[in-house]
Amino acid sequence: MILQRRNRILRQSPAIRSMVAETILQPADFIAPLFIDEGENIATEIASMPGYYRRSLDLTVKEVKELWSLGIKCVLIFIKCDDALKDNTGKEAWHKNGLMQRSIKAIKDAIPEIVVMTDVALDPYSSYGHDGIVKNGEIVNDETVEALIKMSNSHAAAGADFVAPSDMMDGRIGAIRNGLEEAGFTRTGIMSYSAKYASCFYGPFRDALDSAPGFGDKKTYQMDPANRLEAIKETLMDIEEGADIVMVKPAMAYLDIIREVKNAVEVPVSAYQVSGEYAMIKAAAKMGWLNEEKAMIESLTSIKRAGADLIASYFTKEAVRLINEK
Repeated sequence: MILQRRNRILRQSPAIRSMVAETILQPADFIAPLFIDEGENIATEIASMPGYYRRSLDLTVKEVKELWSLGIKCVLIFIKCDDALKDNTGKEAWHKNGLMQRSIKAIKDAIPEIVVMTDVALDPYSSYGHDGIVKNGEIVNDETVEALIKMSNSHAAAGADFVAPSDMMDGRIGAIRNGLEEAGFTRTGIMSYSAKYASCFYGPFRDALDSAPGFGDKKTYQMDPANRLEAIKETLMDIEEGADIVMVKPAMAYLDIIREVKNAVEVPVSAYQVSGEYAMIKAAAKMGWLNEEKAMIESLTSIKRAGADLIASYFTKEAVRLINEK
């Protein structure tokens, strides 16, 4: 059999496959999410996220130092707010000595070069567990945005490099950008959750922060999983309003959206491999149904191949260790 083209030539050894690989994961691609709680020397494993922990601030700083030593350049901070501090205004979110603000300062003091991103949404601080202020059973938009401005400015004042609004309120990116400018925080970036879907894959995350909605769901502000064009519209609007980085969330069930967004924009695109996606791989591996390391790397590679410049993932530390061993 005589063939003019034998495509398998470029697949015949690990060295050749590595040499011609189109998509290569590297430590700088990753954003490491961190869950932080009050107390000292506390590390609580999240039952629905095996191997992932909610840590006190002292242990979080140690974790950040280890992440930095592995070549991970960025962390995304979430805090667990004490129930006694929750209300319908979310005012604890911009307390100058709140857990988030103290965490930002402690991490930047420990590793000044690391990029610190902060979650901007009211659900961890809300007595209702929603991303916005509730009035007469409705999550109100404009009053929520005013709260998000205060929250973002407090994060910037504490030293955050990027605020990351994850709420999906209308107009919040422009309002936050204006708020940062007016307060003199001209070096603080915005990573917008531009296409955040109302997904069932967030369940374990809500266990981590005790932030499940107290009534109803989040479908009046997060996007319908059935929609594609809406994601492009939302993303382009966020860029017009001042977003520096845009995000698609979740990732694995929305690879088509990541690619559509990447093709439509000229800013970095991030994607969030969320808690449910992490938990599925962990659970299947525990049952012996797949190889955890291979499934982890394949899933992350698919997210980058789809167009993500940055990947937030609970596999970040494990994945980077494997990458560094190659």
